[in-house]
Amino acid sequence: MRVLFVDDDAMNRRVVRDMLVVAGVSVDEAHDGPTGLGMVDQGDYALVLMDLRMPGMDGLEAIQCLRSRGDTKGDLPIIVLTADTSADIRERCRSCGADDFLMKPVAMKPLFRAMAKAIAVRSQGHRPAGAL
Repeated sequence: MRVLFVDDDAMNRRVVRDMLVVAGVSVDEAHDGPTGLGMVDQGDYALVLMDLRMPGMDGLEAIQCLRSRGDTKGDLPIIVLTADTSADIRERCRSCGADDFLMKPVAMKPLFRAMAKAIAVRSQGHRPAGAL
């Protein structure tokens, strides 16, 4: 399985990449939203992990851009990984089209559970309604 992780913090990318690689997951990394969207154009990903707070294009805007595509890549499962603790952030992620939401620091078991769930739901041909 190949996953794209979009996060502006190199240490966050390293920690998550190390967790995924141990489980045999191939990980590509992007340091911002526009780079991540370009990588989606070029790559074949099973899932996108998206940070929210990034300079320039934030994660919510990147999710909206991805969801607005008219092709199958617009239906890629997206899991938000964030340290944002604002009261409405979970709802904002859901309304933008995120499949799931995990708080940083991310633990391995919840990450793999969220990934498996998001991929299973999308493989059945539908988006989760209020899955967050």
